Amino acid sequence: MSPPARSAVPVDESVPRPLPELPAQCHKGDAGRVLLVCGSRLMPGAAVLALRAATRAGAGLATLAALDRELLAIAPLSVPEAVLLDWSEPELAGASFESRLRSREDHASLVGPGLGRGPRTARVVAALANESSVGALVLDADALNELAQDPGLLPRRAAFTVLTPHPGEAARLLGRGIPADDGGRAACARELAAKYGAAVVLKGRRSVIAWADRVFVNGTGNAGMATAGAGDVLAGIAAAYLAAVGARPQGDFTALEALRAAVHVHGLAGDLAARDLGQRALIASDLAAYLPAAQRSHATCSPARSC
Repeated sequence: MSPPARSAVPVDESVPRPLPELPAQCHKGDAGRVLLVCGSRLMPGAAVLALRAATRAGAGLATLAALDRELLAIAPLSVPEAVLLDWSEPELAGASFESRLRSREDHASLVGPGLGRGPRTARVVAALANESSVGALVLDADALNELAQDPGLLPRRAAFTVLTPHPGEAARLLGRGIPADDGGRAACARELAAKYGAAVVLKGRRSVIAWADRVFVNGTGNAGMATAGAGDVLAGIAAAYLAAVGARPQGDFTALEALRAAVHVHGLAGDLAARDLGQRALIASDLAAYLPAAQRSHATCSPARSC
């Protein structure tokens, strides 16, 4: 199959607006409720990183649905602010994912980081994708690998849906390689968005955000962010920002604007960390640690200049 023609759609490289401030009179529900289905016995760090990012990105309530019991012991030590749900296999014997989701009212949900491949992950992806109560939905990592195997897992949802693939995952989703040049990456991101009816963040140098006929290129970030767990941090930030918009609609500040802001501050956190630590030493935990400074910096930027 021949590669698609290069996209003729203009690419927007402007700095996105920062997330609006919370009003003085608010409670944690106003800041957004996020459900994270992340991590496993062998990859607990993915859940920890996503939780740290979501809480530092302002989620009023971050809830981890633990599919393996080990997470119930690890998560509270690493992120004491998180709420835990025991969704391990023995607990699910008498109740389905679907029935548990129907009882929830989350503004955004994240599924995939650290879950591992297999029927369990596919079942969770399908349950979240088909349940309206989960709000905006971010699919990352192993959720994307299962989606590549069965595109039918993701229906056309009314709520905002985001795919966050790195080039390898994007290649599996499209069934071919992803070019390295800017034009080719933009075209592939736009094709993925059309194929799955979702917004797409194609990660990497100059990450591309595509939704419908709009394509954006992010200007923050550096090579030091090519490290395990960096994508888990981005996914957590995106879920928190989407939850904020879902909890308190902000006029013309849309879910797409929230997604662009999440990608921007993720890269900015990496730039600030690299400035102080060096690119070679940068690890994913640093991105969560530098997120407060990145958000403060972004909040003081005007759309007309880079920051």
